[in-house]
Amino acid sequence: MRETPESDGGGAGEGGPRGADDLTHTTDEGEVQMVDVGDKPDSERRAVAAGVIRLRPSTIEAIREDQVGKGDVLATARVGAIQAVKHTWETIPMCHQIPITNVDTDFSLGEDRIELEVAVETTGKTGCEMEALEGVTTGLNVVWDMVKAVEKDEDGQYPETGIENVRVLEKEKAEKRPE
Repeated sequence: MRETPESDGGGAGEGGPRGADDLTHTTDEGEVQMVDVGDKPDSERRAVAAGVIRLRPSTIEAIREDQVGKGDVLATARVGAIQAVKHTWETIPMCHQIPITNVDTDFSLGEDRIELEVAVETTGKTGCEMEALEGVTTGLNVVWDMVKAVEKDEDGQYPETGIENVRVLEKEKAEKRPE
């Protein structure tokens, strides 16, 4: 395991950095556990995540013209992203299985990159930012898989290909309205 630099000791003020005492997935003894959300009220929640895959300009052009041998890259990546959102609880150990009410995917093609934004909505006891992140990373991995034959160099490497800047853009919570 690689060590990371220690923090400056700043406190966990409102919106500030949090320390080890604030971890919710560990017991007082340091054992990993799933957070109990049973007593939390249901809320409408939404999270948006995004990320970028860098590709050769010729690959972007092939995607635009639907000339990639494996098929429609963006349609396949969209399905992969949605599937990943729905299965996040199976791959992130402490993630709760939540009812997904909506998933939106948006691809933006640049000269040498594709940005993917995934918005996830749920009504439940916990947020959906991990689902949005899973959608982004899997969607971008599917793009890579679909274009790897044209992205490889003569040595079978990927010098121009990379996934980067994966992040949560927004996270919202609204109390559930009475029925």
